[in-house]
Amino acid sequence: MKWSDLSDNWCPVARALSIVGDRWTLLILRDCFLGMSRFEQFIESSGMTRHILADRLKRLVESGILERKAYSTSPKRYDYVLTDKGQELAPALLTLRDWGKKHMPVRRTTSA
Repeated sequence: MKWSDLSDNWCPVARALSIVGDRWTLLILRDCFLGMSRFEQFIESSGMTRHILADRLKRLVESGILERKAYSTSPKRYDYVLTDKGQELAPALLTLRDWGKKHMPVRRTTSA
């Protein structure tokens, strides 16, 4: 089954993952919660390609998680801001953050 076919799936987890269930989308959401809103900021923060970022932003706007607001007309440039629906993802991201801190701590090498 393709992710795009999950809109009618009975499982709410599967339906939610069809929108936010890849690493790039979660990193965009993380950055939005950290106050980033511009295309270049997302690129710099995550290292994803422009094509992947454009695709994920489009999907998040279409699903009502982000809103696109023009801040320049020539050239056209947009801010991407969380909607109320997007803001409701905060507890899920905080839970993932806390789980990562607990179970996947940064392992730093010590110099001798």
